[in-house]
Amino acid sequence: MGDGIKRTARGNASSDYANDIGGIGGAGNCFGHGYSIQHIRMERMTSTTSHQPQYVLALDQGTSSSRAILFDHLGNVVRIAQREFRQYYPHPGHVEHDPYEIWQSQLAVAHEVLGDAGVSGTQISAIGITNQRETTVLWDRKTGEPVGRALVWQDRRTAPMCEDLQAAGHAETFQRKTGLIVDAYFSGTKLRWMLDNYEGARARAERGELAFGTVDSWLIWQLTDGARHVTDVSNASRTMLFNIHDFRWDDELLGLLDIPRNLLPEVVPSSGEVARASARLFGVEIPIAGIAGDQQAATFGQACLRPGMAKNTYGTGCFILMNTGDKPVTSHNRLITTIGWQIGGNTQYCLEGGVFMGGATIQWLRDGLKLIHSAPEVEPLARQCTDTGGVVLVPAFAGLGAPHWDPFARGTLVGITRGTGGPHIARAALESIALQSVDVLDAMQKDAGISLAELRVDGGASRSDLLMQMQADLLGTAVVRPRVTETTALGAAYLAGLATGYWTDPEEITRQWQVEQRFEPKLSADERERRIARWHRAVDRARDWARESDDAAR
Repeated sequence: MGDGIKRTARGNASSDYANDIGGIGGAGNCFGHGYSIQHIRMERMTSTTSHQPQYVLALDQGTSSSRAILFDHLGNVVRIAQREFRQYYPHPGHVEHDPYEIWQSQLAVAHEVLGDAGVSGTQISAIGITNQRETTVLWDRKTGEPVGRALVWQDRRTAPMCEDLQAAGHAETFQRKTGLIVDAYFSGTKLRWMLDNYEGARARAERGELAFGTVDSWLIWQLTDGARHVTDVSNASRTMLFNIHDFRWDDELLGLLDIPRNLLPEVVPSSGEVARASARLFGVEIPIAGIAGDQQAATFGQACLRPGMAKNTYGTGCFILMNTGDKPVTSHNRLITTIGWQIGGNTQYCLEGGVFMGGATIQWLRDGLKLIHSAPEVEPLARQCTDTGGVVLVPAFAGLGAPHWDPFARGTLVGITRGTGGPHIARAALESIALQSVDVLDAMQKDAGISLAELRVDGGASRSDLLMQMQADLLGTAVVRPRVTETTALGAAYLAGLATGYWTDPEEITRQWQVEQRFEPKLSADERERRIARWHRAVDRARDWARESDDAAR
């Protein structure tokens, strides 16, 4: 393989970098040698040289790229490394990843960031992992070989299966137990499809030969040389298989989807030393002590630690989460009730709404329409006009998420005239990101029974001043961008560092959060309502478009 990465017999990867920082060690399975969690922490603390600065390494495995970010004690970014990996679109509505490419890109950037910073494995207090959620991986327990490509959260092939579950009257059961809408977005139906369609998968699963996991589980399996098969509560809560009230895999739900229990990982807290990364990879065993799905990690990194606080992450999609405290709030507006994180036996819940196409809309302008060569070019292009000229883009390329939940919606561009140009479409694309978020936040405020005081923002597209001003204008609420916008990785780092004592408590994290810029709404209420009404007319035209085409939905 390239970049110094070698695939081993277990399907793992290694690098010459491990030799450079201390040699190749053992498999790192501390749980197989009578070690306790406290033993791991004490041994780590006593073996660290006090003269060496210490850091937390966050592995941020996203939909289109893998990143590694090194954080210091003040929550500052020391170094970042990032690598994109290939996206597979074998059929309309199908989105796949190669699990090996995920792992190899993630390991490569981890080595790159340490090498660039001149930091050795002995200087890493802990590893925190955050990941694209719902993306489903199935692999052989003995060899580590994936059974097939991973089905990405955007994949819509199981929409008909979800319709069948709804028609059979099971939607209420799933929502009551998991907090989720029955939708192809989540892992459960993807796993069922893999078992039914990958050759021999179901028989192998019944024999206990296979393991299922979301991407966090896959990475930890690889990091520990197959010693640990775990996921945290936040990722488990995204599978449609996990009861968020009693924190267990639910036998009734497993039965409805015909999924063998022996496929499933052990569920662990979001903050706690659950494993050690192999010395073979980093020259020394490093505690894996923080795990959270990307949006829960971003909420934690934004210090939304009190009920009523909310954030929006502008990544491939846009994901809005509001902290609802230690009690789950049932949505009556088609939002999701999900676990935020679990620390020391205390569980925090969130309301969530997901927009499938956020930054991916800008990628479409770049890769599909060729309007721009790189994502940062979209803002100057959009600023060439003062409005969209009546053009509205509904980027339902993979259906519509909350609060519409229409897997058969498809992308729609309306209002085009002979005078429409690239700047109008670019501006409409940015506006579509903000308008989709407005729909979610309106529903969220109704469910929670509160008016939002401010919206904290992060993610790549949050760096666009134009988009953030659009968001404030269309929401009618202040939008606040923090000094450190790498909040997804920072949240994973915080969860890991809290477990190892690198940070003392959540209050220390709250004190570190700082405002970089605040965007106040400037649009009149009448104009805001007019634009939102026009948006909803366009959404109506996009809905249910692909239902007539079996190929588009399956």
